[in-house]
Amino acid sequence: MKQSTNLTSVPETMLWTLHNRAVEAMRSDGIIQDEHATRIYQSIDYHFEQSFGKAEPSHAVRSLDFDREISAFLERYPEGTIVNLGEGLETQRFRVSSNKALWLSVDLPESIEIRERFIQPDENQLHLAFSAFDRQWFDYVPKDKPLFISAQGLFMYFKEQEVVKLIKDVAATFDNWRLMFDTIPVWLSNKSTSVTGWEKTPHYTTPKMPWGINRDQLTSYFKTQLPNGLHITDVGYSNFPRGVTKWVFMALKSLPIIKNNAPTIVKIEPVNFSK
Repeated sequence: MKQSTNLTSVPETMLWTLHNRAVEAMRSDGIIQDEHATRIYQSIDYHFEQSFGKAEPSHAVRSLDFDREISAFLERYPEGTIVNLGEGLETQRFRVSSNKALWLSVDLPESIEIRERFIQPDENQLHLAFSAFDRQWFDYVPKDKPLFISAQGLFMYFKEQEVVKLIKDVAATFDNWRLMFDTIPVWLSNKSTSVTGWEKTPHYTTPKMPWGINRDQLTSYFKTQLPNGLHITDVGYSNFPRGVTKWVFMALKSLPIIKNNAPTIVKIEPVNFSK
């Protein structure tokens, strides 16, 4: 029997990312292997394509980009801690090999309730029913272990000063840490907060995304907002895997005016712990 979710607003976006990731995983030429995402996707009673449109590989590309960074972190620090903020139905732990690491999944209570219908916590993965912006999750992070904080598809739904304050608090609390998150450009933020909003399909309008930042502003913005001694990297997205979109994406990345107005992935870490 399939599960209904009754999710709305930002928590509902976990179904959007699941849709794109699972359908990509089910393709014979898919770029991601994710049997857990497929299992969950096939177990949920929801009109995915009606709401989100035909699946495309963007969220699979993003997940793999995060996977690579976390894998590199765990290769360097096998007993490190990974905190996934607003994790939803992400199944990263099962894609990234790690026997000694501690994974902390932080999400709203209603999101954790849905997650635990399909993924059970254990001694290596704890589920913490807090907002990502509730500092209570800090208390569950071992202070003597290196830390990787992942925030996929999250910060754009909050005000920029909320994001900045969280990063400042992370920097003040932990030593060997790094934070990786994705951003959207200003034009897309403006579209989502307009009167009509961003109508993904006739049946689904995304939640408002009040924080957008263009790529050419990233370094200067964070250097003025955050403490000294932090290294800011515009990681960017990997190329799309196939079809016309692949070549369009590659072409757009070579045009500065387009590149600066595109989404990206950012990593922030203390200079003394950056590679």
